[in-house]
Formats: sequence, C-alpha cells, structure tokens
Amino acid sequence: MHFTKMQGAGNDYVYVDCFSEPIPQQPDVLARKISDRHFGVGSDGLILICKSRQADARMRMFNADGSESEMCGNGIRCVAKYVYDYGICRNETLRIETGRGILTLKLEVAGGRVQRVGVDMGEPILEPALIPTTLPSGAPGLPVSTQEPSPLVGAGPVVNAELDIAGRTLCVTCVSMGNPHCITFVDELSDDWVLGVGPKIETDSRFPRRVNAEFVQVLSRTEIRMRVWERGSGETLACGTGACAVCVAGVLSGRTGRKILAHLPGGDLELQWADDGHVHMTGQAVEVFSGEWEG
Repeated sequence: MHFTKMQGAGNDYVYVDCFSEPIPQQPDVLARKISDRHFGVGSDGLILICKSRQADARMRMFNADGSESEMCGNGIRCVAKYVYDYGICRNETLRIETGRGILTLKLEVAGGRVQRVGVDMGEPILEPALIPTTLPSGAPGLPVSTQEPSPLVGAGPVVNAELDIAGRTLCVTCVSMGNPHCITFVDELSDDWVLGVGPKIETDSRFPRRVNAEFVQVLSRTEIRMRVWERGSGETLACGTGACAVCVAGVLSGRTGRKILAHLPGGDLELQWADDGHVHMTGQAVEVFSGEWEG
C-alpha cells in the first residue's frame, strides 16, 4: 500500500490515496499499526482520501488508537494539498466531504504546489447536547453584544462552567467544531495541565463521546499560546479544530477578539470567527515523505 506522510503545524498523519488504492478493509486496525512511532510509520493517525459523490474528495480520519473522528482541521488542509498537488483536482478552491459535512478550502499555490490552505470550518456547535456534554448551559459574565453572531441566540453555550476534576475546580468552555472540545484558560501552560489533567478530562463521564482538552494562555486580545490533549491520540503538536474552538471560546468568555494568532508547539495558525458565524483557519500544509506499507 502506497502512503504519504504529511503535517500541518506538526499535526502529522499518514494519508492513503483511495482514488488509486483500495480502501483498507480494517482502517481502525491499520491506524493503530501504522501510527505506532516505534513499529510503524509514526503519526497522530490515519487519513483516507476517498472519492465523493458530492465534493472533490472525501476525508475519513482515524486517531492513533483506531477510533474514527468526525473532523481534523490540520488534516483537511493536507488533504487539500494532496488533492491539488497530485492532480486529483487542480482547482484552487476545493470542496472536501467530512463527517462534519462539506467544507470549502482556498489554496495558496506557488510553483505549482500548495503552500498554505485556508478553510471555512463552518459554524461552531454550542448546544450542550450536540457537543456533546452534560455540563449545564449558561454563560456567567458573557458580554451581551449586537456584534455576536446570530447562532448564539438561544444556543445555551457552556461558558466559564465549573468542572470538578483531578482534585481541582476548572473553569471551562465547551465547543464542537464537528468534534468536541473542552477549553481551559490557564495562567501558564505546563505538563501538569496537559499530561496530568488532559487525560482525565478526555474520559470524564460528562463528555459521553470523550473530548479534546485544550489549555490556553492568553498573551493579548489577538494572540494566544495553547497545548492540546486529543482524544484517542494523546498530546499532539497541533489541533486545527481545537484552535478554532479556542478562538470561539475566547470570544464567548470575553478573553480575546474575533481574530487571533494561535501559537502551538508545532507551529502557528491564523483564526477568525467571522461576523457570519463561520470560523476560518489558515496554516501551512507540508508533505514529509512517501513510502510503501507492507505491514
């Protein structure tokens, strides 16, 4: 099986072109084997680039533990790069089908190859039952502004909610970008937060489908630093949907503006929660190497 390894802000996946390769019969098993950083290729997971009846391509994404996820913001940028660079579709605006629906991506091309990709990630999901979380809705201290997008009206977001976990009382905001996120703003990032508290948040019973845990240090109204514990993969160098969720959470909790630069361990992402309610993300997409898998 031919594969290509790609990364966006250090969030690395193994990609299989199912336009030319058969779809693996057990992608969950393959994901666990190929993602192993000692006995496999090594990655945060497996992404299949498939044919779509509705879009230019379809993305299926599997975490390193084999579980299938709805979306991956860094992964979809790399899918777009592959689709363009390898001639599946040479349009500089692409539509990719995901578990979140069909997303539109705009490519920045130089020398015939994609360098950066901007993606319209759609509107954040804020209703607790749809995230999903059993934490109560409510937004203590949420500023009321006519500038907030209409999807907030009656949505009952979980903002600055108390979450008792690991002997601490956290103040969390919950957002789904097609997959669930629990965001905690902290004074300083540390392994204690990410590696100690992150796994406990992921598997807490108040998140029925598990959850990604983001820990965020606010540098200014337009700049943040963050680390992520991803469900099914552990800490990753970046998480695109997580960065989008952080952008939304910063606005909802009154900590940041609508346009921010997010510094992640693997690189930077540009985020904007636009006035129409859609979240936009722009970042690099990089091919690392290709090979043959015989495992």
